[in-house]
Amino acid sequence: MLSAADNELLTRTGPDTPMGRYFRSFWLPVALSRELPEPDGPPMRVKVMGEDLIAFRASDGRVGLVEPVCAHRGANLYFGRNEEGGIRCVYHGWKFSVDGHCMEMPNVPAAAAYRNKLGIRAYPTREFAEMVWAWMGPARGQPERPLDALPALPALEVGLVPAGHRFVSKKLQQCNWAQSIEGALDTAHFSFLHMPAPKVAETIHPDANADQKRLGWMRDDPLPRFSFVEHAAGFAAGAARNADAGDLYWRISQYLVPNHSLAPNALPGENYQGQTWVPITDTECWIYTYAWNPERPLSEAERAKLAAGHGVLAETGPDFVPLSRRENEYRLDREDQRLRTYTGVRGVSEQDAMIQDSQGLIADRTREHLTPTDAAVVRFRRVALAGASALAEGTLPAAAQDGEAYRLRSGSWVAPRELSFAEVMMQRFASKAGQAPVPINGDRT
Repeated sequence: MLSAADNELLTRTGPDTPMGRYFRSFWLPVALSRELPEPDGPPMRVKVMGEDLIAFRASDGRVGLVEPVCAHRGANLYFGRNEEGGIRCVYHGWKFSVDGHCMEMPNVPAAAAYRNKLGIRAYPTREFAEMVWAWMGPARGQPERPLDALPALPALEVGLVPAGHRFVSKKLQQCNWAQSIEGALDTAHFSFLHMPAPKVAETIHPDANADQKRLGWMRDDPLPRFSFVEHAAGFAAGAARNADAGDLYWRISQYLVPNHSLAPNALPGENYQGQTWVPITDTECWIYTYAWNPERPLSEAERAKLAAGHGVLAETGPDFVPLSRRENEYRLDREDQRLRTYTGVRGVSEQDAMIQDSQGLIADRTREHLTPTDAAVVRFRRVALAGASALAEGTLPAAAQDGEAYRLRSGSWVAPRELSFAEVMMQRFASKAGQAPVPINGDRT
C-alpha cells in the first residue's frame, strides 16, 4: 500500500506537480503521425496532462504543438486557418509558426514597437515510430534549452525497424495512468483475467500472444516468482512459472521511465508489443500501443488482426476510443462469463481496461493488501516516486539524456530451473538488460 501523500504524488501530473514536472523532462507522444496526414490540413485538439493545446502540420511538413490562445485577444486557434507555414487566427489574421512566433499581424501598424516580438507557447516536436513526440519541459527552476540541446528521443525498437515491420495505434483509457501501467507490469494477473472459465478444459484465448502450451503454464501456476534487473532506463521484471520437465517459463517485461512498458509475450521470431501512457488529465490517458517484428515485415493478415484488436491493441473506432468501454460496461456478457471466459469481456486489451478502470478513476492505494506477485508493481512505484522526488530536489533524470538506453526488448523464454534471472536474460537476449541489437536497415520516422 501507499500513503495518501505518495498516492497523490504518483497519480497527479498537472504542470505544477512533481510527477507532472518529471514527465515533462522526457519526450512524450502527443498524437499519431497519421492524425495529421497532410501539410496545411486541419489542426487537431490535444490535451496533455491537463494542458489544452492544438497540433498542426505546417506547409513544410513540420508539426507545431502550441497553446490555442491567440496573443491578440485570446481567440481559439483551433478554428484558425493552417496555411503558408503557420496557423492563422480567423478573428484578425494574426499567424503563428510552429515555434509559436507571431509571423503576421495584419491589423498592427508597421512601426508598432511590439510588432514581430510577440508569440504563444509552443513545444518542440519530433516524429518517430509514426508518433508525434513533444518535449514539454523544462522542469521548474531549470533554464530554457536551445533546440540542439534537448534530451534524446527514446530509441524504442519499434521506431528503429523499417516501417513495414511495425503497427502503431492508440486507445483511450478511462482511468489514471499509474494504475493502468501497473496492470501491464502485473503479469501475474494473466493466470486469471485472460483465461477461459474454470469449467472450460481447453486453455485458449484467441487474442492472446501465446500458444496453448504457454497459456496452460500460466493457468496452472498462479504464483509466479519475480526477479529484477535494473538498467539505465528502468528495470526488467522476470516472472517465472513452472513449465514442463522441471523447467521454468519466464515472462520478461520492461518498465522504462517514466511511462513505457514492453509486454512479456514474444518468443524469438514472434511479434513484440509495447505501450506508452500519456495522461490527458488525472482521470484519463492515451495509451500508444504498438507491435513490431525486427526480423521481417508484418503480413497483411497480421496488420488486419492488430487493427481489429489483438494483444495490447484494442478494437477502437476512428477516434481511437475503444468500442468496449465504461459507458457500455465493456460489452460484458454474463452468459459468456458463466460458460466460456473468466470475465465475460472479449479481448486482452478490453479485459485489461475493464479491470483497471474498475479500480476507480484514481485508485486508492491506501486500502491495498499486496502479495509477493505484486513485486513489479511495488518496484514501479518506488522507481517513479524516486524519480519525481529527485527532480523536485534538483536532480535531473539521467535516463532522459540517454535515448539509447531505451533500445530494449521484452519477451518469453523456457529455461532450466537452476538458471538465475541474469543467466536467463543472457540466453534470451544476449544482454543482461535485454538490449536489442543495433538495427541495420531501420529508420527513425
